Amino acid sequence: MNLLGQLGGAAAAETPICSRKGCRGDAQWQLLWNNPKIHTPGRRKIWLACDGHREWLQDYLVQRSLWKETLPLEESATPESSA
Repeated sequence: MNLLGQLGGAAAAETPICSRKGCRGDAQWQLLWNNPKIHTPGRRKIWLACDGHREWLQDYLVQRSLWKETLPLEESATPESSA
């Protein structure tokens, strides 16, 4: 069910977009992270990044000891989360 489509709003994006606030660029990277205070050790949250914001988002996660790995987007079929 697509409520946005029914209400005349924009349909969901077909191309994954960057998670950086305000960026609408096509995502090229997945930044896998985990907050050990609230997630189990094996859990990986995913932020998507365009080429221009990959380093910024990765640095943000590294500074907070949350970053685990950065992979090209095509290495995973479906990201768990982009929030």
